[in-house]
Amino acid sequence: MIFDPEFTSSLLVALLMGLFSSLHCIGMCGSIIGSLTFSLAPEIRQDKKRLLPFIFSYNAGRITSYGIAGAAAGLIEVLVTLPLGETHGHRLLQIISALIMTGAGLYIAGWFPRFAYIEKLGLHIWRRVEPFGRKLIPVKDCKHAYLFGMVWGWIPCGLVYAALALTIASGSILQSSLTMIAFGLGTLPAVMGVGVMISVLTRLASMKRFKQIVGIIMIALALFSAFPTLNPMAIMPHTMHEGL
Repeated sequence: MIFDPEFTSSLLVALLMGLFSSLHCIGMCGSIIGSLTFSLAPEIRQDKKRLLPFIFSYNAGRITSYGIAGAAAGLIEVLVTLPLGETHGHRLLQIISALIMTGAGLYIAGWFPRFAYIEKLGLHIWRRVEPFGRKLIPVKDCKHAYLFGMVWGWIPCGLVYAALALTIASGSILQSSLTMIAFGLGTLPAVMGVGVMISVLTRLASMKRFKQIVGIIMIALALFSAFPTLNPMAIMPHTMHEGL
């Protein structure tokens, strides 16, 4: 068994981060989708087949913004590695990324509530973007829903920032963008399911033990990010490596 140096775990880690962190944020996301859905015409709200494309469009717009933010984070990696060198710069960003992700895990578990202060970092951007969202209400069609989703994607969220921290050590601008898209896809089951399984999701999100388990998983993902050789998916048989 040898370590594959070309293996990148950021997509998998980001997907899992999105999957686990979305339940913690179900209250915020659920209320946003609820308010947007309420702005639709009654005949659309009452017909799930007509409502689903709107909810999907909201989330497609949100994930698009995540991808844009990921590309910006990838640019930061390029700027940092230039003066420090690719090896040292990348390693520094890996450690910073793991620390932020660990803080997010402790926050989800309820052991580090002050992590929420990180959301202040995005307030300046949000103040500039949020007025565009207000102009799109009431949402009239799926195009407006998509555009509103793009605005929604910039709402200050500590867990989104934790995912962005992961992207700055992903290796390239493209990979950083794809990593954030993977994070967004991980949030889809919970966010898309709000209208269908709201009671179950809310119950899970309120369970202290469940949040602690999710927090511990997030911390483990942070370790995989800082030390890729710990990730079992980065290890492959020697014979398989020779075949590649």
